[in-house]
Amino acid sequence: MGLKDRLTDDRVNDHQTDQIAHWRQRLLREVNLDDMAMLTLEQRRTRLEKVVGHIISREGPVLSDRERGGLVRRVVDEALGLGVLEPLLADESITEIMVNGPDSVYVEQRGRVHRIDTAFTSEEQLMQTIDRIVSQVNRRIDESSPMVDARLPTGERVNVIIPPLSLSGPVVTIRRFPKPFTVEELVARGSVDGTTAVLLASLVRARFNVIISGGTGTGKTTFLNALSSFVPSDERVITIEDSAELQLQQEHVIRLEGRPPNIEGAGQVTIRDLVRNSLRMRPDRIIVGEVRGQETLDMMQAMNTGHDGSLATVHANSAEDAVYRLLTLASMSEVKIPFEALRDQINAAVDVIVHLSRYPDGSRRVAQVGVVASQRDEEFRLEPLLHFQPYADDGSGHTNGEFRRYRLPHHVAARIRAAGESVPAAFGVQRENGRGPAFPDHAPPSPEVPL
Repeated sequence: MGLKDRLTDDRVNDHQTDQIAHWRQRLLREVNLDDMAMLTLEQRRTRLEKVVGHIISREGPVLSDRERGGLVRRVVDEALGLGVLEPLLADESITEIMVNGPDSVYVEQRGRVHRIDTAFTSEEQLMQTIDRIVSQVNRRIDESSPMVDARLPTGERVNVIIPPLSLSGPVVTIRRFPKPFTVEELVARGSVDGTTAVLLASLVRARFNVIISGGTGTGKTTFLNALSSFVPSDERVITIEDSAELQLQQEHVIRLEGRPPNIEGAGQVTIRDLVRNSLRMRPDRIIVGEVRGQETLDMMQAMNTGHDGSLATVHANSAEDAVYRLLTLASMSEVKIPFEALRDQINAAVDVIVHLSRYPDGSRRVAQVGVVASQRDEEFRLEPLLHFQPYADDGSGHTNGEFRRYRLPHHVAARIRAAGESVPAAFGVQRENGRGPAFPDHAPPSPEVPL
């Protein structure tokens, strides 16, 4: 059943909506939810729907089957879940839910954001839903603490901000983590071409340090998760995240997650704390979900001290911007390091930048791949390996284009081959001592290479 059908089916008249709280209280008087703790969520929902159905049949008004079914689901949603948000969370095509106050709800579906025909009955009902969310993670939200990050039991990440900081009323943003895609699936979706996927796989296996950059919602975590599949299964990998999203399939993976401060403002564990601690855990590789502050310097130092093959993401507008963004973040450390020393750290630490973009049709693609070619005492310089060139708008509503490949710098190709990996012929190789222009003629096309 689609979202529109589900919402239409769940719609009840104003009188019934006013009665939901009453029927919920009747349900809770008849059933102890704690007694159902051992049941799955689906089993609890099925049992409660039967109980509510009996109560309404016995005590409620005469309703059509459709009205009755919608009322039963709404009552159970209020008792067991997050009320009007439950149908949205049940729809797998929705990747983001944005509640801008009780009367305005937007969702992201298939890369596009649009408003939907659903709402909370009042600001009080919305605040009750928010209280259920934050209580699950032992947090509170009020005027003294008006912002909260949390995670639902099913894994979705939630951000809440309320008045007086929000002038639009309580605002809730729920991000669902999409199912992990393999690189083959991303190729099939047009996010990257097969030959470039082969090159990226070789770079990961050859222990190049890779930074994945992009704006919000461009698929950085999804792509990082896909690339991580090329890390050999016999290596010890430590993942570090604010909210656990990565789903690595290797056997020897240690997952670390930061912790916000508790109600008293104590007990916070930052990403920087975890990066520093991970260095004492004998990692072969470190994967940071996103660098956004002081931990960037620690990550760069780790990459420079024997932890080759590490991966991380960063917010940036282009591949070129990504290296400057890393420089800015690294400078946020309380350790005062000269600009030139920080630049040298990044020049030595970062090998490859993979930049993702989101296009007008909602598609997400690898827009650029570049090698950090600058060395010590040099200004940042990238040599491109790939560039996505969109075609002119043909009126179809779809963003079409081509992936343009460029010749590999000789030292990159040599390092890949020294690791026993192959270099796709489509990328060609520059002369050993030759330095081409910033954007050399792209290499000739060739048949796609299987992963």
